[in-house]
Amino acid sequence: MHKMQQTKIQNSAVNRTNHIRKMVMTAILAALSSVLMFFSFNVPFMPSFIKLDLSELPALIASFAMGPLSGAAVCLVKNLVNLFFSTTGGVGELSNFILGVFFVVPAGFIYNRSKKFSGAVIGSLVGAASMAILSVFSNYFVVYPVYTAFMPMDAIIGMYKAICPSVETLWDCLLIFNMPFTCIKGMISAVITIAVYKKLIPIINGTVN
Repeated sequence: MHKMQQTKIQNSAVNRTNHIRKMVMTAILAALSSVLMFFSFNVPFMPSFIKLDLSELPALIASFAMGPLSGAAVCLVKNLVNLFFSTTGGVGELSNFILGVFFVVPAGFIYNRSKKFSGAVIGSLVGAASMAILSVFSNYFVVYPVYTAFMPMDAIIGMYKAICPSVETLWDCLLIFNMPFTCIKGMISAVITIAVYKKLIPIINGTVN
């Protein structure tokens, strides 16, 4: 009986330690994600107001290493931090959070079912595709209507037409430009995550010798 109680106490202590480590690592990755969100840059063949950043990278690492909820938490924290610097009244951050969750949660869920390389690849592909498809509707119904307070819709579409004269409507712009761009953005984070994950996991899990 005494040994059973001792075992329960030890297991409880281990679980508590793991929970604390998980919270700390999630917070660290969220802080890193918040910083990366500031370092955005323009990309060729896209309108100047669309920028690329790698802020989903720490969220995907968190989702792989500690589960989808940790990945979603990183997405939430980075956007809450960036709310203080928002130029869209928080709408852009809300959209970024939703898209980020649709990326890292499916990816983390699929990977954590097998914890194999194939699971990481399939999860990343599914997550990137989900984020790309959702971005079309998020931008059309939420983000771009808000941007029209700063720039007329004709001017927005005009910036796309300067690159591809055949586009006529916002749907055209989003399907031809934004959806592939969002998918590529997700895949960049996925490739980097898969490349460095094995080196990072001992640090995250505290198993470094």
